[in-house]
Amino acid sequence: MLIILASIVLFHITSAILLFIATIRNVWWVWEDYTLDLWYHCNSTGCYDIPNSATSDAAYLQTVQATMILATILCCVGFFVFILQLFRLKQGERFVFTAIIQLLSAFCVMTGASIYTAEHLSFKEKHFKNGDYGYSFVVAWVAFPMTLLSGLMYLVLRKRK
Repeated sequence: MLIILASIVLFHITSAILLFIATIRNVWWVWEDYTLDLWYHCNSTGCYDIPNSATSDAAYLQTVQATMILATILCCVGFFVFILQLFRLKQGERFVFTAIIQLLSAFCVMTGASIYTAEHLSFKEKHFKNGDYGYSFVVAWVAFPMTLLSGLMYLVLRKRK
């Protein structure tokens, strides 16, 4: 039982780390010496705000920002709720509340990455359109099934002795 518990905790922490990396790093889009993330575009001289990112024309970018931040927060809150439930639940009960939080986190990651996939060319300047997806974008998509599986594991998991 201790091995299963340790593996679930490790899986959850790995999901949270992936979400932090995907949300913070500035490599969602790469082109030559430019990188682009959810807030800035960077080149060899520095990082600058994405043009028109605060306007209503870039509402989808703001949605991606919000969902990725929310997913990261929910994943961290889910871990603390799991620790609390670990000591508060009676024997035989399921970690349903933790599972719901993790599943919401997975939904937020999926929503944010899907919107970015569909709309990523809309808020970029013309010279960015020739690039490729960066590793932060890939990490966001890897974090989605991990948080989803983590939520499903919590749903199945019962507290034992």
